[in-house]
Amino acid sequence: MSAFETGQAERLHGLDALRAGALLLGVVLHASLSFFPQQIWIVADDSRSIGAAWLFFAIHLFRMTAFFLIAGLFAHMMLARRGWAGFAKDRAMRIAGPLAAFWFPVMAGIVTALVWNAHANGLVTPGAPPPPPPTYDWTNFPLTHLWFLWVLTLFYAAVLILRAVLSGVDRKGRSGPIADRITGALIGPWTPVVLAAPLALALWLDPKWIAFFAVPTPDAGVIPHASALVGFGLAFGLGFMLDRRRDLLGRIARWSPLFLIVAAISGVAAYVLAGGPNIAPMTAPTGAKALAAAVTALAVYASALAAMGLCLRFLSGRSPVRRYLSDASYWVYIVHLPLVMLAQVWVQDWAGPWALKLAGVSLGVFAVCLVSYELLIRHGFMGRWLNGRRAPWRNKPTPALVPAE
Repeated sequence: MSAFETGQAERLHGLDALRAGALLLGVVLHASLSFFPQQIWIVADDSRSIGAAWLFFAIHLFRMTAFFLIAGLFAHMMLARRGWAGFAKDRAMRIAGPLAAFWFPVMAGIVTALVWNAHANGLVTPGAPPPPPPTYDWTNFPLTHLWFLWVLTLFYAAVLILRAVLSGVDRKGRSGPIADRITGALIGPWTPVVLAAPLALALWLDPKWIAFFAVPTPDAGVIPHASALVGFGLAFGLGFMLDRRRDLLGRIARWSPLFLIVAAISGVAAYVLAGGPNIAPMTAPTGAKALAAAVTALAVYASALAAMGLCLRFLSGRSPVRRYLSDASYWVYIVHLPLVMLAQVWVQDWAGPWALKLAGVSLGVFAVCLVSYELLIRHGFMGRWLNGRRAPWRNKPTPALVPAE
């Protein structure tokens, strides 16, 4: 059972695969940053290409939105099965707990990569005093790539508060059927457009919005900015309601080809309107920014729904390999970023095409993470903590006893 699953006897294999893919693609996403045409990352490789920027944009456009969509669905499954007390205990242990436990080791690994890169590029003068350490507060605390655990914790808390309020106000349970009818009316070929409207408004009003990064990741500060809460919150809420209407999953699967076409067209348009890998924020709420926000928001939800529908159509069967990667994906994502940065520093001066070096960094980090998962995590208490179950070591068969003659 995964950290985002309820423990039902029958797993939703397609959605499980999507959640795992969203986490594992994070390795490729972060590995691509050092190969951008201009330097936007701590490490700048000697081999760079606009292809790395396109790859990053395509992955980033849908990845975390799809993840929160699945997380919302699994959240309702668990809440319905375990009740509010069991839900709160499980989420505190397997979501908030890993954030608290792994933040410092991850941050230490990132700092190690930064120091190594500074020495490798001659940015450190021998004998010179070190620069003053940065100061952090609640507005700029570095959540790193583990920000998603913090945002999930906030969403889970909001679910419990909303549930308590509805339980007190709607004692006869009339709001449930109304919500189900609204969800049914929402799901159709028009779904990305409906969801895109509030996100586009939030992006347009955000004076720090960088169009190339689509929905901005709230990785600094304990209060996420409005555009991230709207973008990921809508996905989480839709997933939460979809668990009440499982019949609508088939409708999403049927419309997935259309969602994919809309995602491809609007995604290319969003990249062009963003100016490619341009990290200058669109500060003023102009007409050009409104157009970029609307097209980007449409691409975000169309791509997330396309990924969901395609996984439901083609990956809903049982697969031992996908099951293993699904279980491992949580651990891989938690520990991957320092390893990616260290690998980027290591290979930045090597000769060779960017695509080959990107593949080497990604596959090398995958290998280290999966080996550590198999040897250190999966079969012990850590496996039970992160995945909700511990996979026992496979015992060798006992040889049959041969009777004496």
